[in-house]
Amino acid sequence: MTEQKEYSLSFFHRFLPLWVGLCIVIGIILGTIMPAVANWLNAISIAQVNIPIAILLFGMMFPIMLQIDFSEVGNAFKAPKAVLLTLIINWGIKPFTMYFFAWLFLRVIFAPFLDYDLAGEYIAGMILLGIAPCTAMVLVWSYLAKGFMGLTLVLVALNSLTMLVLYAPMGNFLLGVADMFVPFMTIFLSVMLYVGVSLVAGYFTRTRLIKKKGITWYENVFLKNMGTISIVALLATLIYLFMLQGGVILRAPLVVLMIALPLSIQTLTIFGLGYGAARLIGLTYDEAAPASMIGASNHFEVAIATAVTIFGLESGAALSTVVGVLIEVPIMLALVRICLRTQNWFPVKFKMKESRVGK
Repeated sequence: MTEQKEYSLSFFHRFLPLWVGLCIVIGIILGTIMPAVANWLNAISIAQVNIPIAILLFGMMFPIMLQIDFSEVGNAFKAPKAVLLTLIINWGIKPFTMYFFAWLFLRVIFAPFLDYDLAGEYIAGMILLGIAPCTAMVLVWSYLAKGFMGLTLVLVALNSLTMLVLYAPMGNFLLGVADMFVPFMTIFLSVMLYVGVSLVAGYFTRTRLIKKKGITWYENVFLKNMGTISIVALLATLIYLFMLQGGVILRAPLVVLMIALPLSIQTLTIFGLGYGAARLIGLTYDEAAPASMIGASNHFEVAIATAVTIFGLESGAALSTVVGVLIEVPIMLALVRICLRTQNWFPVKFKMKESRVGK
């Protein structure tokens, strides 16, 4: 096996849990002392699409799309079991376990403490998280867990492509089951806007720059700070969202905990299923780590964007997706530690030849 390319963590990546916490506090404070500003920003929208959030989400998504090499998708056939496991977990299991845990906790266990209609919005937000498999931060989790980064890039590319096709119909189906009618085209167009535009822009930018400057310049110069740009946009989005959700959190911190509990159980359950299945079907550790983490992690940017577009910035659905951001980072860091401590469960060496990004 050729030596894997090292993915260095930026300053923001290394201390991401701290920045997330600080941004939440800053957002709550700003929303408390400047409610008029928050309301003004909320009003800047066209056809239910909030312009400030659209700009911030593009800032998150575009740098990630620049890292996807679509020619790498062909290499997925060299690790078919890992790819198949990921697709089954992401689309055959995860959406339904998320719906189950959301229903169990918010409609049954916590039902006496929640308004019925608001609980429905919380469930909707959790569903939007459950049908949004990770395409960004999994690169960080896989790097930290010493996974096979070439395979991770393939899974990221497949997740991006399959989400464009499956996110809308899955969301429409599950939200309909939850007795909350959401027009199919509303979900579809919001996904196309926040994922599709960034994906197309990233693809053409990458292709033209590599052709003009070469892969070495592209990877070592152009992409050097792209991860930081994405994280800064994420942190700015958190501040913006918590400006509007801060009042809810201060008034009802127990509601946040009620949402966080099933989300945490869902993340741990999906990781356990994926990691255990990877061992049973004979994947190597290099395959098992990214294949299981990509299912456990969520593409919260898309979930936030869709919740905001459909239900509004101050909705319970938006709050659920933001709580998902809050709990995901520390939980995924814990799962990285679990992976590293259980490497001996799997063959360590991955026999498929490592492919360089952009080769």
